[in-house]
Amino acid sequence: MRQPPVHLLKQMNIFIMEGFMILFVSCVTVRVNLCSPNMPSLKILPLDGHFNFHEVHHAARDFGNRYQFLPMAVLHPKTVSDIATVVKHIWDMGPHSELTVAARGHGHSLQGQSQAHRGIVVHMESLKGPEIQVYTGNFPYADVSGGELWINILHESLKFGLAPKSWTDYLHLTVGGTLSNAGISGQAFRHGPQISNVRQLEVVTGKGEIVYCSEGQNDDLFHGVLGGLGQFGIITRARISLEAAPARVRWIRVLYSDFAAFTRDQEHLISGENSFNYVEGFVIINRTGLLNNWRLSFNPKDPVQASQFKSDGRTLFCLELAKYFSPDKTDIINQEVENLLSELSYIPSTLFVSEVTYTDFLDRVHVSEMKLRSKDLWDIPHPWLNLLIPKSKIHTFAQGVFGNILTETSNGPILIYPVNRSKWDNRTSVVIPEEHIFYLVAFLTSAVPSSTGTDGLEHILIQNKRILEFCETANLGVKQYLPHYTKQEEWQVHFGPRWEKFVQRKSTYDPLAILAPGQRIFQKATPFS
Repeated sequence: MRQPPVHLLKQMNIFIMEGFMILFVSCVTVRVNLCSPNMPSLKILPLDGHFNFHEVHHAARDFGNRYQFLPMAVLHPKTVSDIATVVKHIWDMGPHSELTVAARGHGHSLQGQSQAHRGIVVHMESLKGPEIQVYTGNFPYADVSGGELWINILHESLKFGLAPKSWTDYLHLTVGGTLSNAGISGQAFRHGPQISNVRQLEVVTGKGEIVYCSEGQNDDLFHGVLGGLGQFGIITRARISLEAAPARVRWIRVLYSDFAAFTRDQEHLISGENSFNYVEGFVIINRTGLLNNWRLSFNPKDPVQASQFKSDGRTLFCLELAKYFSPDKTDIINQEVENLLSELSYIPSTLFVSEVTYTDFLDRVHVSEMKLRSKDLWDIPHPWLNLLIPKSKIHTFAQGVFGNILTETSNGPILIYPVNRSKWDNRTSVVIPEEHIFYLVAFLTSAVPSSTGTDGLEHILIQNKRILEFCETANLGVKQYLPHYTKQEEWQVHFGPRWEKFVQRKSTYDPLAILAPGQRIFQKATPFS
């Protein structure tokens, strides 16, 4: 039998390290059957949009930049009916068809979750109509496409003096993508994740059905899709709750050398009603000359500068805070911030205070992105590891990981901050620790080759494995956020007692396992019914 052609994808990455430019070339070999028997039937489907069977390489990669699987085709839908038509066509082909469908938003998945090897990738950003619709009133909301970016929703809703309540740290992501996971940032302690701020969804199920769902209509699908990792349906439209938007933000950073004081203050801040609007933190490992670098990354405008502080290579913990306000309330907000800070135990000489616009604060990560893109440093492997850790185990985790495993300077931020479980809905598909307060700890590393010439990616993967093994050995009750497993047995452990409900929903809404094959939870052509 003649072998299908081999496509050699060469990716050239440029890394900057210690003032030197290093050229690194990685090659990924993927075999693609360009003569699939399914192609003719797809070409004659009645669509408003179109298929692309040739320019598919962009859909074979994601932000993680570790897995590259070429799809057979990329669907550029103009309407929701386009997506439904394609999925229904595959559903009608029955369990013997190997075709699968993956919805791809901005491609920010980490482990190939938005890819469909030899399947169909739906380019969700093509699904633009109808445009963002903002509704004012006592309970304002916005109706948006599942392929819309959160940054665009922010800009449009601000025209009405409104904005979504909960965010991710990075706003150039699609609505369907973040709602399929959870959507979490420093506002989650107050408003919950983004999936706690959705009123209604339009979903295309694995049977090709277009279903409207909410808490009062098709509620099982509604809760299942939220945080459902794309397993039960493709989110094509969402109704997002809004609130009055502030004009300005008081942006604050302070340092701690004592982890107990750091977590105690974080937990204190998320428990009060009259607190900050945003609470996050991050870990600084083995850094010297800290403040100069920190001022550049913080990029404050007219800041209150911290006095000279020597880190001496110690592990430090940064508390990052934000207080929203209107310009006519400056004196009031100054007093409130001063009162709140007086209750904390940070190192006094490390206080940074800045004032920025609401948009500049929320879109802060995009500034770093543009700098990295200008240096060709954005498209490198990102072997991120995101963990949810019970409050009762966070000190054990910190001692084992920050004290023993991570002793060198990390190749990226390490976020750590607590959230309130009461702000999460147990009916959704997201799996979180059982305790009332749990921490998000995110290792947002970039795989830059080390100065010794060793493989930076391999080093980080080994490090991530050590962290996970420590969590399991110490029985910390950790759950992965943006989880990735390769075996169904591992997924079963991840979901625990909720696995049966997850399987039941899969058998109801996507029994042939057509959707989201990149999650590697269920195998195609294995019907549940």
